[in-house]
Amino acid sequence: MSPDPTGRGPGSAEEVRRRFDEHDYLADTGTATAVFLALELGLPLLLEGEPGVGKTYAAKVLAESLGVPLIRLQCYEGLTASEALYDWNYQRQLLAIRLAEAQHERLAEADLFSTEFLQERPILRCVRYDGPAPPVLLIDEVDRADDEFEALLLEFLGEASVTVPELGTFTARQPPVVVLTSNRTRELHDALRRRCLYHWLEYPPVARTVEILRRSVPAANTALVASAASFVGHVRGLDVDKPPGLAEAINWVAALAALGAGELVRGDVVASLGALVKTPDDRDLVLAALDSYALG
Repeated sequence: MSPDPTGRGPGSAEEVRRRFDEHDYLADTGTATAVFLALELGLPLLLEGEPGVGKTYAAKVLAESLGVPLIRLQCYEGLTASEALYDWNYQRQLLAIRLAEAQHERLAEADLFSTEFLQERPILRCVRYDGPAPPVLLIDEVDRADDEFEALLLEFLGEASVTVPELGTFTARQPPVVVLTSNRTRELHDALRRRCLYHWLEYPPVARTVEILRRSVPAANTALVASAASFVGHVRGLDVDKPPGLAEAINWVAALAALGAGELVRGDVVASLGALVKTPDDRDLVLAALDSYALG
């Protein structure tokens, strides 16, 4: 199944890497290959990794590179079918009942449970999407949802369809490109994993982090970017509660540049540390580690 009948889809992993690069996402070979195979084989792509490695951003860039909409479903504990699949517009149904009563008419159940009153949530919106190429559906942080939600996903992932008891089954004309992300706060069920192509995203090595920071914070000079990238890697190696991801690294270098820093010095590091670490314990740990780290 080709996700892009217009012929704009990437023809190789290298083309995926190039397209992502054009949108300032520096994908490594493994990520580019996983994306290409997911597109080529028509499989959902499950991206796992630590928070801040670029899982969500990869889905956004994929949609941009394909020139299709990104439809996002943010998962959380207690997520229900009515929030993920569809719901009924009860206010409009009630208004229709009152209007019919005012006109001395009676509405049948089929009149109330029609597509006119159907509210599309992200998954049904993807299934009923009628554009020239299918959208990208991002099911973000699926590990935060309950076990029951995974069962709701199985019909959709297997058949690209959603069943509405009052109306029947809707099947996508073109199955959407599906990207699921997980931070591994809990284990996902085997049934869900079996339906997906899998890729683990690592923190980028220092050299690629330098290139990402140079693109993201052009105001920072080369020396500052290189030393900041090394220091971020050092912080991740400490026993911190929340290792800094790429977003924190970018914000920190931007903060350093805003302070006029041309290189890493203790005063600027201390002043800007709130952009890099996010808990008091982590701040204390990094400050203590500064005494034995060669800045500059």
